[in-house]
Amino acid sequence: MKYVLVTGGVVSGLGKGVTASSIGVILKACGLRVTSIKIDPYLNTDAGTMSPFEHGEVFVLDDGGEVDLDLGNYERFLDIKLTRDNNITTGKIYQSVINKERKGDYLGKTVQVVPHITDAIQEWIERVAMVPVDGKEGPADVCVIELGGTIGDIESMPFIEALGRFSYRVGPGNFCLVHVSLVPVLNVVGEQKTKPTQHSVRGLRTLGLTPNVLACRSARPLEDNVKEKLSQFCHVPAANIITLHDVSNIWHIPLLLRDQKAHEAILKDLNLLSVTGEPKLEKWMARAKLCDTLCDPVRIAMVGKYTGLSDSYLSVLKALLHASLRCRKKLVVEWVASTDLEDETAKEAPDSYEAAWKLLKGAHGILVPGGFGDRGVQGKILAAKYARENKVPFLGICLGMQIAVIEFARSILKLKDANSTEFDPDTLNPCVIFMPEGSKTHMGGTMRLGSRRTYFKVIDCKSAKLYGNVSYVDERHRHRYEVNPEMIMELERAGLKFFGRDETGRRMEILELPDHPYFVGAQFHPEFKSRPEKPSALFLVIWSTCLHGGICVAPAR
Repeated sequence: MKYVLVTGGVVSGLGKGVTASSIGVILKACGLRVTSIKIDPYLNTDAGTMSPFEHGEVFVLDDGGEVDLDLGNYERFLDIKLTRDNNITTGKIYQSVINKERKGDYLGKTVQVVPHITDAIQEWIERVAMVPVDGKEGPADVCVIELGGTIGDIESMPFIEALGRFSYRVGPGNFCLVHVSLVPVLNVVGEQKTKPTQHSVRGLRTLGLTPNVLACRSARPLEDNVKEKLSQFCHVPAANIITLHDVSNIWHIPLLLRDQKAHEAILKDLNLLSVTGEPKLEKWMARAKLCDTLCDPVRIAMVGKYTGLSDSYLSVLKALLHASLRCRKKLVVEWVASTDLEDETAKEAPDSYEAAWKLLKGAHGILVPGGFGDRGVQGKILAAKYARENKVPFLGICLGMQIAVIEFARSILKLKDANSTEFDPDTLNPCVIFMPEGSKTHMGGTMRLGSRRTYFKVIDCKSAKLYGNVSYVDERHRHRYEVNPEMIMELERAGLKFFGRDETGRRMEILELPDHPYFVGAQFHPEFKSRPEKPSALFLVIWSTCLHGGICVAPAR
């Protein structure tokens, strides 16, 4: 097994996740099998209980793992299926060590950060790296490891120590360190400054790790004299210093790495140069070029409560982008804060209210993504009502589907107090209820999570046709509440059809309004399995409906 470690310096948010994913892409394009691990130094066991404002979206895996959004990048870039163990956190490591101590596995020894925590980290990496993630038998050839945070962070010190020991243990030719750093340009002098990267590398070397490759983030390509200076002071060959300058879309990043021979530098350090070929990235080139040339816009109104941070809906955005490329249209996302659609905002901030409704009414389609809590719910209900009454294509995901049910019950069934027990535990008409198997005392890992099967009750419906006229589909879930099965008969008699259900027939998974051009809700999260070459069916169809005013029945590949 060969290992590529990606670390970051100077500041956070440099794009280590995209860099690690892109390294995986070029290695895979050279004919190697690749797996990925993300290390997050926070004490949380997983990302499940974190606010999207804190850490971006929570990405969900097939096995129900609630993980960092970078694992979504790995899956999309490499077209692989990871497991919860591919996301290592300080919480998981300490929990495993403490559990062993309680069982007596350490035979009475004093349990310490070194060697017990550092050994646990190394053992976890080695174990997970051997698990195949590409559907083939046997382990991958290369494991790309991303260390979250920035070199020098106190919480990442045990991982730095462990990785230094790990590099020594696996030996030369089996370990390559790629350090992502910042080369800023001061506007006053217009000169690329190398000191931040020099200090970052010095700190890395002090901690026992020496970079083999420098990946330098900058607004423009590095000048030759800057590369020479970095090479001299960081002890990295100039040929191994890569520029990751600003580009028009992230699909250019693997091409940047290839054009600067980054794959050769990495493969040489891993003793794999003689057994691999040149990277074949024709599809990536075509996709990057296509994304740059799209000019005919389609506007999708994203109605949510976390619109101030686009990473909160990263997978939804990527799924929309995948679909837009298939339809050869330019994606324009109109961010609509759901609270701005509410009557209260009309009184307190009339300008925000008018701007939000203008964006909503000017959109070709409306998407209400998942979320938790009652803030902004009324605005989402108003958005669903506008889409239903005005025949605007609508896709509701998770909470978005539940919102559509509440709106329908209030407007069509005339149940004015219809609500979810999440928002009103005492409602007399609970359209959405807490799942019987859920926990009301523990939040972490207690939802309905991971890949679950949805069976189509009727094949002749929009969603089944988009999935290729299949009888069932497997999609990923993350929810505590579900549509009340006691109200289904009444809702269906009024025209709201639940065509997708679980194996028991009592848990609603997909709803449609048959007399609407495209009004669909999904209890699952179709965005988590969307890929550039295989757009999610439900996202693809909203584009087709926006563009053509009718349903496209050609399934996604």
